Parts: sequence; structure tokens; C-alpha cells
Amino acid sequence: MFSQADWVVQAVMIGLAFASIVTWTAFVAKTLEIEAAVRRQRRLLAEVNAARTLGEAPADDLVAAAGEELRMSADVLTDRDGVKERVASRLERLEAAMGRHMLKGTGILATIGATAPFVGLFGTVWGIMNSFIGISRAHTTNLAVVAPGIAEALLATALGLVAAIPAVVIYNHFARRIAAYKALVGDTSAAVLRVVSRDLGRS
Repeated sequence: MFSQADWVVQAVMIGLAFASIVTWTAFVAKTLEIEAAVRRQRRLLAEVNAARTLGEAPADDLVAAAGEELRMSADVLTDRDGVKERVASRLERLEAAMGRHMLKGTGILATIGATAPFVGLFGTVWGIMNSFIGISRAHTTNLAVVAPGIAEALLATALGLVAAIPAVVIYNHFARRIAAYKALVGDTSAAVLRVVSRDLGRS
């Protein structure tokens, strides 16, 4: 059916096949990245919760940001509330940056999920239009003449759904996993802030 289809329909089919490959490649790559990040964040959270002081906490971006703010506020440590606010502000911005970083690569899945059915439908409309042109030229409505062209056209819609449905499912799965990762980052940030508060209480 592909070899007999119009070049426009063929281009649509190739594009949708490529979109499907991109979807599954993103699924494998992003799954590995998210799972590794979640494991790392869980381990970090446990280590920060176990630390009595910031110096005992493991080296990490959140811990480093808190330490940097404490260093820059060394001459105003008596203003404990102000120091804690500045540390919290740094941690909040870092949390947002980590969340944005983890979202990279998922936008293409949303785009494929939203556009693939319409691209497939375009291929179908174009193919059926060509079938009608063929009918008018052949001066016959014989099913043997009409059916192959319509089947080729409908194949484009099928490929559009094959590309779109997994993309939407995978995107929603990643949205849930990234939300869980952000929650872990938020818990770690809160744990770092507690350690900073204890250090300020001792000073």
C-alpha cells in the first residue's frame, strides 16, 4: 500500500513513522534519566536528614547553594530570619531550575500526541481525494478500483493514531514521575533548610 500511495501520502506516512521512533527513543532515554535522578534524590534526602550540620551533609547543588548563602551572610548571621529567608529563596529557585531541566525532552511528546492524528487525517483526506479523481477518470465506481486508494488513505490515519496514542500515554507517565521527582527535591530543600536553621541556632 505504501509503494502504491501518492507521494504526499507517502511523505505523511514516513513523517508519522519517524515521529513514532522519536516517541519511543524519548521514552527509553527519559525513563533512564528520571529513574536515576529519583534514586539519587532519595539517597540525598536520606543523607541530609541524617546530617546534624551543613558540613556533614553530602555535596550537592542544594547543599552548596545553602552553604554559599551562609558564607555571603557571614557578617549578618545574627539576623537569623533574614538568613533563612535568603537561603530559602536560593533553594526555591534551584528547585525550579531542576524541575525545568527534568522537563526537557517531554515537550516533543506533547507535540506528537497533539498533531499526529491531524497529520494522519491530512494524509487520509489527500488519499481519498486522489481516489475520487481516479474514479472520475476511470468512469466507474467498481469497488476493485476504489478500495485500494481508500485503504492507502486510511493507513495514514492509522499511523497517525499509532504515533499519537503512545506519545500521549508516555507524556502523562512522565508528568507523574517528574511531579514525584519535584516533590523529592522539595523535601530535600526543606531538609537542607532545617539543617541551616540548626546551624544558625548554634551560632
